[in-house]
Amino acid sequence: MTGRERFLTALNNQKPDRLPCQVHCWMQYYLDTYLNGMDQFEAYEYFGMDPVIYVSPIPIFDEKDLKNWRHTRKILSVKDGETSFLDLYETPEGTLSVKGAYNRFTTWDTEVMIKTEKDFELFKKYFPVPVSADWSPVINAKNRIKDSGIVRSCAHNYGQAGVWQSLCCLIGTEELIFKTFDEPDWVHYASNAIAEKLERTFYNMGKVESDLVETGGGHASSTVISPDMHKEFCLPYDQRVHKVLKEMGGRIVYHLCGGIMPLLETVTENGCDALETMTPASMGGDCRLKEAADRIGNKLAFIGGFDQNRGFEKGTKDYIQKSVRELFEAKPSGGLILSPSDHFFFGDPENVRTFVNACKECKY
Repeated sequence: MTGRERFLTALNNQKPDRLPCQVHCWMQYYLDTYLNGMDQFEAYEYFGMDPVIYVSPIPIFDEKDLKNWRHTRKILSVKDGETSFLDLYETPEGTLSVKGAYNRFTTWDTEVMIKTEKDFELFKKYFPVPVSADWSPVINAKNRIKDSGIVRSCAHNYGQAGVWQSLCCLIGTEELIFKTFDEPDWVHYASNAIAEKLERTFYNMGKVESDLVETGGGHASSTVISPDMHKEFCLPYDQRVHKVLKEMGGRIVYHLCGGIMPLLETVTENGCDALETMTPASMGGDCRLKEAADRIGNKLAFIGGFDQNRGFEKGTKDYIQKSVRELFEAKPSGGLILSPSDHFFFGDPENVRTFVNACKECKY
């Protein structure tokens, strides 16, 4: 099989010739620190790994919409390798603001955009929806890797692609959870507004050229919200946006980078094709891969499962080989792409190479 055939067979929840593997997006820090500044294409080639390239289309907006949502950034301070900033979004009826910071590893918010329900009305009215998309970055990536792998994307949205995830990024996780008890009707109102924007985004951006589209987000995991909350405030909106995405030719992986075991059966109802990141307890999740496979493995493909801290950062050759074999045997029917459970920033490249070679030895 080619790498592309191998990945697509697994995503169709079938058996390829052997266990496919990937990383959950190469972090620039790792590429710069451990791989001499390689790009993601070069990193996959260096390790002899079939590539899963992360690149998204470029959203195209109406100029009028952009004028009504003017973004500027002010640098507030630079200290000890950390840069703090203020993002301003000017609309015809007022200005919204977000504070955040970034370092060599990542970016995070320190003050959310939506402080009042009036703020949300400005966001609802003026946050722009693409009128079309330039898919050339995705098409160029597919042409570059040819049949050796696949390309995956995320949809244009505030925060991440999931409706609940987007609301958490806008309002704050704790505040949103409180609102589900105090003002559930408003949470549904806000969720519907974001879902409508996502639906229009998928329609307007046209035929999906990427092989896989990521939706969901870690804030929908059972380590953040209860299964009942997920059913009420995530499932109906996931179903809506997944329906449109499927109509536009998309194949969907639903991202939950935390607790998943109480949510397994619910996730099978949202219309996705695969579930990630299958995070084990040692990484802060609760995934028991064999149990997950026994419960829903006939309905969904899985991506993830590997503990990158114990494996890449602190691992030995014996540990990595044993871990890969155990995960492979946990879903013997196929439909598994082995991957670190999320991003990683540290680890001997030889441990990554051992991981890749161990996966190659797992033949169906």
